[in-house]
Amino acid sequence: MSTTHEEITVAVHEENPADNLKDLIDANLYMPFPFLSNRHESESAAGVDTWLRAWGLTDDPAVAAMIAKTRPAELAAYNSPTVDCDILQIVANQIAYQFIFDDQAEEVGRRRPGHLLPMLSESVGILRDGQPPSTSLGAALADLHCQVRERCTPSQAARWAWNSREYVHALLYESVAQTHSPPVEMGLCSSIRSLTAGVEPFYPLCEAAQAHELDPEELHHPVVRRLGRLSADAAVWIPDLFSAVKEQQAGEMINLALAYQRAYECSLPQAVALAVRRINSTINEFETLYEKIKPELSPAGVGYVEGMSGWIRGCYYWSRTVPRYADTAAVSTVR
Repeated sequence: MSTTHEEITVAVHEENPADNLKDLIDANLYMPFPFLSNRHESESAAGVDTWLRAWGLTDDPAVAAMIAKTRPAELAAYNSPTVDCDILQIVANQIAYQFIFDDQAEEVGRRRPGHLLPMLSESVGILRDGQPPSTSLGAALADLHCQVRERCTPSQAARWAWNSREYVHALLYESVAQTHSPPVEMGLCSSIRSLTAGVEPFYPLCEAAQAHELDPEELHHPVVRRLGRLSADAAVWIPDLFSAVKEQQAGEMINLALAYQRAYECSLPQAVALAVRRINSTINEFETLYEKIKPELSPAGVGYVEGMSGWIRGCYYWSRTVPRYADTAAVSTVR
């Protein structure tokens, strides 16, 4: 990518024009996957509220307000439009849990990364060793793990726990990077953002939604694994576009658009436009690889990859309207 300010300005002006940041994203982001929503969304939303209350996670008014602004059941319905109500409920519960866990980890880690260790260690102990929880958040995770084991095969549940542990570890990397001075460079920021995406723990649930478990050769095929990486990156980078305003105001740094802004010392609209180009390239590669390997996949394999593409779709349509990112529409692109 060009690095001169003049070339960046020219490149951004070549994009479709827009008056505000939200319109800029909508006009230029490549989204080949049409909007879909699961018909069980309302039941899922009620289930999330009940589950969070049962574990005391929304006793704090600030947490309850955050959940109202993030609409986890809506995101689940958009990214998993064809799964049955049981799988959808687990997805929605897990999304809600991860929002709470992530926000708490950011709050604690922003002060001192080392203060995160008890919180992260509890999660790893639950996921790896089946240790009893010592906090309300840990109790909710233990229950979520139980839900997964009841609905998934043993190997799927093991993959879910492994991916979830990687996500837990990633929050420590994010905290260290957040407090690092000077700010981490683009490549490291992107790498950490991939780890903190929190999308890959849901892939075993995509697999569990299929009629049959995938064969190991298909599940671990290099192209299928690459599709998983592309899906996770696109799915987390898209919300980064819409959340950049909120995160900039909060002093956050691990965000794709903000990383472009720091790297090229450009305006936020210019940085968002550059990030959109990278996301478009990622989605194009996903489409190309999927079309090549699709004839070789079993019906379960096709459904599994469709579940990955659902996360790209869902994160886009959810990010456009969720109250959590409402500030995006208030930022003008006119200079």
